[in-house]
Order: sequence, then C-alpha cells, then structure tokens
Amino acid sequence: MATMLRTRPGGRERALRKGQLRNPAHRNDWRLALLLIAPAVLGFAVFAVYPTLRGVYLSFTDFKILTPPVWTGFDNIRTLIGDEKFWHSLRVTLYFVVLSVGIGLTVSLITAVVLHRLTRSTVVRGLVILPFLISGVVAGLVWQWMLDPQLGIVNVLIEKVTGEPIQFLGSQTWAIPSVALISVWKSMGYSTILIVAGLQTISPDVYEAGRLDGASEIQMFWRLTLPLLRPIMAMVVVLSVISSFQVFDIVAVTTKGGPADATNVLQMYIYDKAFGQFDFGYAATMSLALFAMLITITFLQMRLLRADESDTK
Repeated sequence: MATMLRTRPGGRERALRKGQLRNPAHRNDWRLALLLIAPAVLGFAVFAVYPTLRGVYLSFTDFKILTPPVWTGFDNIRTLIGDEKFWHSLRVTLYFVVLSVGIGLTVSLITAVVLHRLTRSTVVRGLVILPFLISGVVAGLVWQWMLDPQLGIVNVLIEKVTGEPIQFLGSQTWAIPSVALISVWKSMGYSTILIVAGLQTISPDVYEAGRLDGASEIQMFWRLTLPLLRPIMAMVVVLSVISSFQVFDIVAVTTKGGPADATNVLQMYIYDKAFGQFDFGYAATMSLALFAMLITITFLQMRLLRADESDTK
C-alpha cells in the first residue's frame, strides 16, 4: 500500500478520503465533539425549538393564560382573515419596511463607498457602527426627546427657520417616517460595515481595467461595484427586511402605536393581544402568520436577487 501511495498520483488523498490512513487516536473524537456541542444543542432546543413548537400548537387554541388552552382548530385563522385591525397593522408595517429598507440601504451603500474610497481608519468605522450597538429603547428615548415639539433640539432649529415646530411623533403623517428614520440611524452602521467588507473583496485591478477602458467613477459604480456586490447586497437586503418586519422597541418607546394607530405595527398589535388582552392563542396565530410571511419574502428575495451569484459581465 505504501508503494502504491508513493507511485500513484493522488493516492494519499484517495486513501484519506476512504479512511485508510486515519489515525487510530482520532477514531473516538466524535464522542468529544458531541460532548462539546451538547450545551449549545440543549440551549437551542430549550430556548428555540420548544417555544416555536409550543407557539405553533397555541396558535390553534383558545388560550387566555389563566385557563388551560382549548383546541379550536382553524378558528383563529378565520378570525385573523376577517380582522381589519390586523390588516391595518400589516399595511403600516409594510409602509415602515419600504421606508426603512429603502432609505437605509441607500444611505449605507453611499457611506460604505465613501469609507472604502477615502479612509481605512478603524476609528471612523467604529463611530459609524456605534449607533447599532445602542439599545433600541435608549435610541428611541433619545430621539423622542430630540423630536419633542416644544423642547427638542430638532424642533428648536426648525422653529428658528420656519417659525413652526413639526409634530414628528404626534402626527399621523409624520409618525411612521420619523420612526423609520430613527430605525435607519440605528441600523445603518451594521449594514455599512457589511458592505465595506464586500467592497474589500473586489480586486483593485478591476477598477484599473475600467479606468483604462475610459469608464468614469459613476459608470464603474453601476457596472462594476454593484454587480460584484450582488451576494453582499442580497444578504443586507434580506437582513434589513427581516429586522424591519420585527420592529417593536422603537415604536413602543416613541409612539406606543399612536397616534390613532398610525404606527401600530404588527409586532405592536401582537404584543397588545398577548400582554394587554391576554389572548395568547390569537397572538400566536398572528406570530405564525408573520413567520410564514418572512419565510416567503426571504425565499423570493434570494431567488430574485440571485444571492449566490456575482455578476461580472
């Protein structure tokens, strides 16, 4: 066997694949591997798998927390289909997602390109990602004070220019855009760092070839940078959409779903049903519906954005 491995090309690699040269001391490593991953698997099962399965079960019951759950079949689903407040919350959520993802993606991409071209300073990048590290509750409180129509610094400046303050969080027109901008401010740093990491994988030779062909900076951005960033951008879009659909803390702190349900996003409605009205069965049904929507949207995004491809043509 040793002679064959010395004389035949690739013999050692084939023998390794077949396990012929496996070290006997490593044959029992799988037991150690199972021991090491056991805490993580146990935690995942207890804090993720079981609550998910329990939530799916409760979505088909009438559960008021003070009484045992009663199986009702598809009654909650029929109630959900006819629940106008649920559909209103879904429309509000979609409006928020479009604003926060659209604005956030644009700002993050521009910021990432500027950082990549002008500076490699880790201090600057740290400052960019700093808002992402702040708690959503803290960010919401700070911006609530800053946007206060009487004492907020933003309205103080606006009043000096226009003479009148703007009810950012107290107006049905401005409430969702204001909350969306707060969300963008908090999350754009993370998206920016991801895009910067993607930009660093693009070889400088690609841009040098573009300059030799006479391409301008704008042409290279549209025809070189964006196509080569397709996998990263697809991932950023998917993460941003999922995060935006799950917005809760900023809305709960700043507007509490008001005024007049103008910011009553789906997560806020689910929370009110569960912990305000103690209707955990129906809240679980809405959570399951949200989960199904996120799975479908993520799948469609991955297919439409061709997340596994990098278009170099």
